[in-house]
Amino acid sequence: MKFTLSWLKDHLDTEASLDTVAETLTRIGLEVEGVEDKAAALKPYVIARILTAEQHPNADRLRVCTVDTGAGAPVQVVCGAPNARADLVSVFAPPGTYVPGKNITLSVGAIRGVESRGMLCSGAELGLGDDHDGIMELPTDAPIGQPYALYAGLDDPVIEINLTANRPDCTSVHGIARDLAAAGIGTLKRETLSGVSGEGPCPVEVELAFAASDRHLAPMFALRLVRGVKNGPSPAWMQARLRAIGLRPINALVDITNYVTFDRGRPLHVFDAAKVSGALVVRRARDGESLMALDGRTYTLNGDTVVIADARGVESIAGIMGGQQSGCDAGTTDVLIESALWDPANIAQSGRRLGIITDARYRFERGVDPAFTLPGLDLATRLVVDLCGGTPTQARVAGTPPEAERIIDFPWTEVRRLAGIDVPHTEMKAILETLGFNVSGTGDRAKVLTPSWRPDVEGKADLVEEVVRIAGLDRIEAKPLPRLAGIGRPLLTAMQKRTRSAKRALASRGLMEAVTWSFVPHADAELFGGGDAALILANPIASELSDMRPSLLPGLLRAAQRNADRGYPDAALFEVGQCFASDEPEGQTIRAAGVRRGCGTLAGAGRHWDGSAKSVDAFDAKADALALLGSLGVPTGGLQITAGGPSWLHPGRSGTLRFGPKTELGWFGEVHPRILQALDLKGSLVAFEIVLDALPLPKHKPTKAKPALSLPEFQPLSRDFAFVVGRDVPAGDLVKAAQGADRKLVTGIDVFDLYEGPGVPAGAKSVAIAVRLQPVERTLTDAEIEAVSARIVAEVSRKTGATLRS
Repeated sequence: MKFTLSWLKDHLDTEASLDTVAETLTRIGLEVEGVEDKAAALKPYVIARILTAEQHPNADRLRVCTVDTGAGAPVQVVCGAPNARADLVSVFAPPGTYVPGKNITLSVGAIRGVESRGMLCSGAELGLGDDHDGIMELPTDAPIGQPYALYAGLDDPVIEINLTANRPDCTSVHGIARDLAAAGIGTLKRETLSGVSGEGPCPVEVELAFAASDRHLAPMFALRLVRGVKNGPSPAWMQARLRAIGLRPINALVDITNYVTFDRGRPLHVFDAAKVSGALVVRRARDGESLMALDGRTYTLNGDTVVIADARGVESIAGIMGGQQSGCDAGTTDVLIESALWDPANIAQSGRRLGIITDARYRFERGVDPAFTLPGLDLATRLVVDLCGGTPTQARVAGTPPEAERIIDFPWTEVRRLAGIDVPHTEMKAILETLGFNVSGTGDRAKVLTPSWRPDVEGKADLVEEVVRIAGLDRIEAKPLPRLAGIGRPLLTAMQKRTRSAKRALASRGLMEAVTWSFVPHADAELFGGGDAALILANPIASELSDMRPSLLPGLLRAAQRNADRGYPDAALFEVGQCFASDEPEGQTIRAAGVRRGCGTLAGAGRHWDGSAKSVDAFDAKADALALLGSLGVPTGGLQITAGGPSWLHPGRSGTLRFGPKTELGWFGEVHPRILQALDLKGSLVAFEIVLDALPLPKHKPTKAKPALSLPEFQPLSRDFAFVVGRDVPAGDLVKAAQGADRKLVTGIDVFDLYEGPGVPAGAKSVAIAVRLQPVERTLTDAEIEAVSARIVAEVSRKTGATLRS
């Protein structure tokens, strides 16, 4: 909602400054989104007269002008405008002035060897139009030295507020003034609107053609004919206000309806009476009917849309937009002025379905004042007669306005009970009465009659809100919350704790958290195991965000590529969020996923002069996945890692994490080349994804305490073993077998070498492991070490068929 300060003062008698008005609006709940003060921006620009204009000695298209700025001696300005001449009155900008049309700040300089101390400006250079043909030409009697903004009437600031949907009363300047008056920064000008008697009945009949169950769609419709009008441009003051709030003046009749819409929150519509055939019928549209609207587009209607029609067909989409066929133009001499009530829900649904956003729809779908239907018609009629002449008829009214007022039994103590502040009874009563409520009764309770323009006030809590927002939220006392006795019980669920722990763990490994859309393109969903019809959105926010995501990886992979496209190729990103396998509750899972690209390894991202940096591979993704499981307390002793993964990972460079044959925890590996091509991804990309819902919950034992810290006193020792084993045997099987040889002494096993080639039989490979032994009770003897080594060799041979390499 936009309005100018002078427009506000038509309804509010106040001396408050612009800053005070803006601060008060935000304080009472009408949040100010911006203030456009052109007078401040154009303050340096003054009216000036060119005294002389001589040809530039070094340029054919430049003139050297002496300019009287009204501030002392004339100044010299080099000007390239073709209309620069002696005695021309124009607009001058001194050095140091910012020129919005050119995005420059002026300074004293030399142009082709001649000094220039300022600039003569065109309208485009001031940001006031598109005129680049020459400098502005003002009347010869324009006051020299006066600020141009003051002379041109551009010193009227424009205020824009952000209205919540429950405040239809403040979709008008009058309603905003009412709230400010209640806040104490002025007095509301209560103009009495007299009715218009009119001469004779309106000749155009009106019919509300609805069944009894549909009468709420158009409770009331009022119409008046004004004969003999002369349509033309609206007055300059009205055009200036409409332009200031972003509306384009069209003609007097249309501008009047737009003005009343913003001034009083009462949308109206005007028909050229000569273009209306027969009676006006308000009804549901028939399926397939269409209308070319005032915006030049043709809309196809259905039975859910309410329309105004005549004998020829639809003339207007009720409460939203009129039609071109019956629109008013310069040739209009007889005009029909319409003021009606429409069902807010139906207007909202019709406007959304047709994709039409208008100022009328904005107000009707929030609810206009039903009691102002006829006064709004009379106000528009008087403006038409005053500005365009003509003779009005009596109003023709169909239907009756619904009862919008209600009486609320209001205990004054509710303000203290619900808001925690003490406001005197007299102050509360004054606030409510200034806002338009009728308050009666004495003592601790009052009867409050709500005004017709406040459909959002339904009960006692709403009245408390009105009192508190005007009295001031700063009157609420700050009080500390009471300290609870004892130790508070944990409030987070196991999954909430798990998601937080997962984020901390992944961030500690150098991955940056990303938050991507929960929606992905349909093609992406199909690539990652989704694309079911049940997960396609009926009304997506964008055409490329059509499906609920089956995996976190599409969003992360595209985010990594966007980083690379902007010069950050070594990305390491993670996300913890929801994924969707079906539209059932059990089809929704929470997952943690990560993507590494380029050289974005744990050791550090980017290339290095010593050549140590390497591209990411599947083992980086595996390390991230295992580190995540470890940080979440998942026991990895029984964890199985099988080769291969989902179709979006490289079949020979990926793995799946399992607990048994049925429970899949997640997967890791390089991204499949087919996916890289389909998503237009480049470079080395590895990823992992863990299904947090599939992880076993930790076993809580109330009596279990942390074990005592044990630091062995004896030196650990390491023994290396090289085994020859079949190529199809995973190295992990050798590690598990060696670990089982002696679980007390063997505290760590690392695979440090893999060899295939001469010296190793065909179809076999050499796998070397380093086994770390940690004595606990005493130093091991050579014989004991040899015995442990023999058990390790025997166990590995028994379980994997490996032999010790000679």
